[in-house]
Amino acid sequence: MAFELPNDFRCPISLEIMSDPVIIQSGHTFDRVSIQRWIDSGNRTCPITKLPLSENPSLIPNHALRSLISNFAHVSPKETLPRTHQEHSQSLSQALISPLISRSSSNASKLESLTRLVRLTKRDSSIRRKITESGAVRAVIDCVDSGNHVLQEKSLSLLLNLSLEDDNKVGLVADGVIRRIVSVLRVGSPDCKAIAATLLTSLAVVEVNKATIGSYPDAISALVSLLREGNERERKESATALYALCSFPDNRKRVVDCGSVAILVEAADSGLERAVEVLGLLVKCRGGRDEMSKVNGFVEVLVNVLRNGSLKGIQYSLFILNCLCCCSREIVDKVKREGVVEICFSFEDNESEKIRRNATNLVHTLLGVQ
Repeated sequence: MAFELPNDFRCPISLEIMSDPVIIQSGHTFDRVSIQRWIDSGNRTCPITKLPLSENPSLIPNHALRSLISNFAHVSPKETLPRTHQEHSQSLSQALISPLISRSSSNASKLESLTRLVRLTKRDSSIRRKITESGAVRAVIDCVDSGNHVLQEKSLSLLLNLSLEDDNKVGLVADGVIRRIVSVLRVGSPDCKAIAATLLTSLAVVEVNKATIGSYPDAISALVSLLREGNERERKESATALYALCSFPDNRKRVVDCGSVAILVEAADSGLERAVEVLGLLVKCRGGRDEMSKVNGFVEVLVNVLRNGSLKGIQYSLFILNCLCCCSREIVDKVKREGVVEICFSFEDNESEKIRRNATNLVHTLLGVQ
């Protein structure tokens, strides 16, 4: 019989079942490898409470929890690949890892290894873990700095595949991948820039990484520049990365301060609805609302999304307009003149409960109903 293990068995950082749970001085439990990477990267606060930790925090084994996890594991075995296939995959991956680690390897041999590892790691979790455990991650990260665009693209693609493992997300950041990503976002080829932005999105799935990426010099400004200057794929991936980062409240002001609002409005006007979703997060901070109210034609762009956009775009546009109307009588008058009340009434029977609710809230705001 298959069943899910309790959520308390999962490490708050990696979200994976803990193999070696330890308690830190804040009283919270983490998997040893994840919290050690957190500490080794220079952090001296609890990832959950943000309370300060000592200079050399003690990691106390949580024997009781480890015993519970072990007991559950006996009755909930994980599915494994056939032994012969596992042995073949591990042997193959080791042979491909060696050229990456060796200092004498040529770029051609590294490229061949990276190309094959990208294919292997796309779906095989065991090989992703094998590469991490082999210590080859730093060598892959160094390939991003090679100056060779093809080698750079393949190494970024491999790092993206490795980041599919949540525990790797924290490890990659601790190993210094953010500096390389920011550099690529600034001067890489179009394909490399798009992959780099996607990698940031993947890393930002883990909550602790959102703050780390957001506070890294030029990370957000590089994404905003890519949104302004990139091709269609680059703009879409940069907007997606900004959306992932802006779910962390402190990052919203950083994104606004980079002059993103006007760029996002222009992107939304050109049909990039992910930009509307980012604006839907930025409107939650005062600076975001202030900047939106200064952009000429912003209301018209949102009204166009209400008339022609997807369900998600309509949902966010209604939410943004309601937030702005709650703060500005001038915007209320402008929204009314655009016929938004009538548009909201047309959503009464919409299939999306969120659209119906947001439309009702906006009508109440526009008509002054408490």
